[in-house]
Amino acid sequence: MSWRQRGSLWLLEPPAARGLIQFIGGSYLAATPQLSYRRLLEALARQGLAIQAWSYVPGFDHQAQANEAWKLFRAARPERLPALRLGHSLGCKLHLLAPDNGRGCSGLSALSFNNFSAERSVPLLAELGPRLGIQSEFSPSPSETLRLVGANYRQPRNLLVRFNRDSIDQSQRLQAVLQARPHDQTQLLELPGDHLTPASAGLRQNLLGAWADDPSRQRQIDALAETICRWWSPAAAQPA
Repeated sequence: MSWRQRGSLWLLEPPAARGLIQFIGGSYLAATPQLSYRRLLEALARQGLAIQAWSYVPGFDHQAQANEAWKLFRAARPERLPALRLGHSLGCKLHLLAPDNGRGCSGLSALSFNNFSAERSVPLLAELGPRLGIQSEFSPSPSETLRLVGANYRQPRNLLVRFNRDSIDQSQRLQAVLQARPHDQTQLLELPGDHLTPASAGLRQNLLGAWADDPSRQRQIDALAETICRWWSPAAAQPA
């Protein structure tokens, strides 16, 4: 298997794929998902899942970026494959804001959900924003995001993964909103690691060869991929 680019999507296609991962990364790691999230996405591909990873640079209008990602994934999706939406950090929020409200997939796996304000995410923004005349909050705001999810999001199957050393994870807040909906099937899972665990790219291995790699990090990523696949497999057998 080898990565290929189609516009702003990076694709990885195993033979006889049984499902599709639509992936949105977090923060500026998402500009090069085929590198920043290489280990995780390739581990999922080895499980027989095709990968579509969106390359983007975060802005302030998260709703517009959610719409853009959804349109790209919809246009590139093979009709025969059930789709799992997978997000890390900000990527979780963008999936939750998709204009189809989660109806066009058979599940969402949200890793390290993060929904902080712009001022918290960009510390100088509170001081410099008004002086420079630039937007000083994300759209939708953190509180509005959770309100929209509670009111509009329709996907019942959601796996929220938080890591035990992640000080900026907000998965429990999201869990409370999702589980307040009727017929919700959301699960919250805590695993060892920190906020950057899903983005272990294996850069040392790329630069220095296999001898410089940390086998425990690869095992951790492989276990995460297996956990996601085990959780999703019952849904993957059903049409999206």
